[in-house]
Amino acid sequence: MIHTNANCGGPFRTSIESDLVLEEAHQAMADLLNAKFADEIVFGANMTSLTFAFSRSIGRLFKRGDTILLTRMDHDGNVGPWLHLAEDLGLKVRWLNFDLKTYEYDLDEAAALLKDGAVKLAAINYASNCLGTINDVKTITKLAHQSDTLVFVDAVQYVPHGPTDVQNIGCDFLVCSPYKFFGPHQGVLWGKAELLSSLEAYKVRPADNNAPGKFETGTQLHEGQAGTLGVLEYLEWIGKTMATEFQANFPDFSGRRKYLHAAMLAIQDYEETLSKRLISGLQNLSGVDLKGISNQNAFSRRVPTVSFTVKNQNPQEIAQKLSAENIFVWHGHNYALEAIRQMDLEKSGGVVRIGPVHYNTIAEIDHTLEVLKTCW
Repeated sequence: MIHTNANCGGPFRTSIESDLVLEEAHQAMADLLNAKFADEIVFGANMTSLTFAFSRSIGRLFKRGDTILLTRMDHDGNVGPWLHLAEDLGLKVRWLNFDLKTYEYDLDEAAALLKDGAVKLAAINYASNCLGTINDVKTITKLAHQSDTLVFVDAVQYVPHGPTDVQNIGCDFLVCSPYKFFGPHQGVLWGKAELLSSLEAYKVRPADNNAPGKFETGTQLHEGQAGTLGVLEYLEWIGKTMATEFQANFPDFSGRRKYLHAAMLAIQDYEETLSKRLISGLQNLSGVDLKGISNQNAFSRRVPTVSFTVKNQNPQEIAQKLSAENIFVWHGHNYALEAIRQMDLEKSGGVVRIGPVHYNTIAEIDHTLEVLKTCW
């Protein structure tokens, strides 16, 4: 903000230095997601705004009567933009439900929805911000790519909790939010280079005609990109200093890319201990109904985001009581509107959602459980 806050493309020192920070932020995000090129990274105001913008660009590939696939588990940031597009263009919408007992998708159902090749785009979520479920996006992508279906992955809830590899997933687009992994309020989209090159961007005429610039139209939030670089430097430090035993899991990576992925694997490993402690504790509280995977042998298929309801209790009142004890949790639908509706919880106030992360401790989990005993 003091030394490198000039606008882009100038021949003078402060602009040149500012450009270097922004370029490094794009490269660091490419390392985090295992993108092939830094130019495949697009920054925006937030994931939802990016998805709205890209839905319009992608929509130019569709014609009236085409079909898209949405899911009942996703955040509305990967539902609402596509519903608007469907309304505007006269598209048909198919829905992938989740099992109300397992809180996971039925891959046979996904295969059946995609089998006829009519789906032009599948908008799916990596992890649920409501249920905590980690979905098999790689398999769903393979099913989709048996035809010319584009796959747009909402990874906002997954990226903070595990290593993300877009090459391994095989998807066409992936979006995430740096604020979810302890950075500033920004949105980030990764897209395959050839798709970003071919898509028409909604931009001002003087803007760059190449990616990522053509999708980053207007003055960008430079301090947000710099802050994203800062948090990735923090995660890189974790990978170097506290995740050395996990580095061997990424023999094909080097430097910052290796450290970032090792850090996220270490975080995933540690957070599983938090999940086990929190969920086992909740299961011992009267009236609690967990809304997500609760079998400890299946915790590799969930992030530590844990939602629940309590019989005859209002989720908002529980969140307020916890807040009074300096324990901060969310309540309601958490923008996962379709998931809340499928579980028939909209009228009763949704869920209480507790979201531990890697800087939380077992002691904090235990304290939360003790306070919860007094909430009803």
